[in-house]
Amino acid sequence: MFKNYFKIAFRNLLRTKTFSFINITGLVMGMSCCMLICLWIYNEVTFDKFHQHRETLYQIYNRATVDGKLFCWNYTPKPLAAALRKDYPGIANTCRTSTRTCVTVAGDKKISSKAMTVDTSFLNMFTFPLLKGNKATALNDPNAMIVTEKMAMKMFGTTDVIDKVISIDGENFKITGLLKNLPVNSTFDFECLFSWLNWQAKGQDDHNWGNNSISTYVQLTPNVTESAMDNRIKEVTIKNSNGELPIEVFLHPMSKWHLYSKFEDGKITGGRIEIVRFFGFIAIFILLIACINFMNLSTARSEKRAKEVGIRKVAGAMKKSLISQFLIESILLTAIAGILAIILVFLTLPAFNRMLDQELVLPYGTLAFWTILPGFILFTGLLAGSYPAFFLSSQQPAGIFRGSFKRINGTISPRKILVVIQFCISTILIISTVIIVRQLDYARNRNSGFTGDLLIYHELNAELSKNRHLVKEELLSAGLASSVTATAGKLTETYSSTWGIFWRGKPEKDNTIFERKSEEGGLVGTAGLKLIMGRDIDLVKFPSDSSAVLLNETAAKIMGFSNPIGETIKDENRVYHVIGVFGDIVFDSPFENNKPVLLLGPKYDYMTTLHIRLSPATDAVKQMAEVEKIFTKYCPSYPFEYHFVNEDYAKKFEDMQRVARLTTLFAILTIFISCLGLFGLASYIAEGRVKEIGIRKVLGASAMKIITLLTKDFIVLVAISLVISAPIAWYAMHKWLQGYAYRISIDWWIFVGAAILVMLISLFTTGYHAYKATLANPVKSLKAE
Repeated sequence: MFKNYFKIAFRNLLRTKTFSFINITGLVMGMSCCMLICLWIYNEVTFDKFHQHRETLYQIYNRATVDGKLFCWNYTPKPLAAALRKDYPGIANTCRTSTRTCVTVAGDKKISSKAMTVDTSFLNMFTFPLLKGNKATALNDPNAMIVTEKMAMKMFGTTDVIDKVISIDGENFKITGLLKNLPVNSTFDFECLFSWLNWQAKGQDDHNWGNNSISTYVQLTPNVTESAMDNRIKEVTIKNSNGELPIEVFLHPMSKWHLYSKFEDGKITGGRIEIVRFFGFIAIFILLIACINFMNLSTARSEKRAKEVGIRKVAGAMKKSLISQFLIESILLTAIAGILAIILVFLTLPAFNRMLDQELVLPYGTLAFWTILPGFILFTGLLAGSYPAFFLSSQQPAGIFRGSFKRINGTISPRKILVVIQFCISTILIISTVIIVRQLDYARNRNSGFTGDLLIYHELNAELSKNRHLVKEELLSAGLASSVTATAGKLTETYSSTWGIFWRGKPEKDNTIFERKSEEGGLVGTAGLKLIMGRDIDLVKFPSDSSAVLLNETAAKIMGFSNPIGETIKDENRVYHVIGVFGDIVFDSPFENNKPVLLLGPKYDYMTTLHIRLSPATDAVKQMAEVEKIFTKYCPSYPFEYHFVNEDYAKKFEDMQRVARLTTLFAILTIFISCLGLFGLASYIAEGRVKEIGIRKVLGASAMKIITLLTKDFIVLVAISLVISAPIAWYAMHKWLQGYAYRISIDWWIFVGAAILVMLISLFTTGYHAYKATLANPVKSLKAE
């Protein structure tokens, strides 16, 4: 029986080539898009699941009241880990980590590497397999280090690196372990590990509970719950600071690190999970649209299959067997489409990875892949073929042979509903794409507060830090730079935050968080900041400027000074005098409101970054070669690795750019798949009304009237979809925009533009067959009558 079903299915497939091509093409597009999105979603939801102890691992977060709301952050004081391990039974282990980028040197090889300083318990808590070395002892020496396979190959060209020596800032470290390369879905991102014992040996392991500068992780014993431990440890900082720091701590489970990192008023409100859900819905919608195409085209052909159904029923076929036959035809088409979709995914995956900046792969070698793939094809085939199968099998033989075949062209029919659903989804995606792109452009066009053109920075290592004044003098005297200054931290990144700033007239319960960055003078000119009042720090003319401070506009407004110049502010026990006010600058996210910022003199801080304003040059390549010579002259032990500030600032938009690109791509594919189905549907309807068109032409109907006759029903359906989709799109995008403090308003023209675009596309799609029908010779269509 099933053999017969497959034989009939193949015959129908070959007999109706146009129908089969349109259906298979739509299914291939829909299934391949769904597969690509599902690959990305799988990668996102499996982050950190390779860790053996993931169910008992947590990161410590802080929580405190700021501006009347609970503010959460994940940087913690260094003594927290020891206090938790000592005073709270149920905590099996703790670990501290600090991330940095360092220049590693081995012989004549010098590269920048992502490094982490960690406690010796790190490899016991987290599952990063050592290929060589002993994880229990590999970090027991202050000058021990562990490298990944990737770093070993970059530094030495081999993985046989145990006991080899690497130099960092003039200090030698011996490799005691080789790590397997990190999985792509790991929250941690490093190439080498250093022991916390090194910091202790240098006296950098301070016991200041107010210095939140590192990450702390804990592992609970299996019998302890997250909520129970939260209640026990929440006041650990308050107790150890004698009540001076009103900060609570709480646990954030590993299962939520990647997807749930957004907190509002002390509670998790989302994070990356919002993007995952968004594209999950897109995957469902695209597959649904492809299946709707199949349903519509199959039911449009129902009259041609009606006599077949009638004869089979007269011959004794049961409804169940007819349903099975039509479902098998659907599954056969879907299986062909599924194979082609896998090939298409394989071919397009490299481009998709470049778009996402990821390393997704098709898991051919896993049992799960070969289990899920047939299930996915079967599900799609059943979904696409369900309605046509039940519709065709429900026809009665008597009605069929009398010529009163059951039609579905009423005022409201399933086919019309499906078309409306298709174009609702397409329109929602088009509107969403426009709003996402506009929000991206709105933030990208925001005044950053600095002039990034010709502005570069270079990290200060021990050698360059010692000679930075010589580098500055030579760059200026050679005319290669117009301004050079050193700062604590990069211009485009937050370096240090505090609510411990005091000024005259500060309200008693004010917990405003200030961003602070130290500079050694001249940053206003170097970075192109807008000086509104006063002057910049100048240690040559004013030696007392080592304890000076500049406020940005937002900070000056918060402090309420009518004339801030000459006022003093206090940062813990450090006193600064205000010498200037500058325009707001975007240190952190360009999608957030401006934050209060302090530019401090260099008295109490050390510089980490050299910022250089290059002089305009006709040959930029030659200019950078000259700059490199000067750096190499005074810092021969390290590579010359500069970065443009503009490029760093542009990276703040990368996530949203990826979302915008993907949304645009899938919106285009969605409208294409919808129009492909509409194209086929219009073709069959025009073919079914060929005699009617012939009669109308003989009676004098114009070409425009015939085109209107054949397209008006589709245009009405598209118009209905626009009316339904507009409020849905507005609500969804309104909710999405609420996640950004610096955001656009949703303009009416977006909906009008989307409506016109969809209407024109659908009109062109259906109008082609309508126009073609007007060119047909009525003699040919009526000669059989």
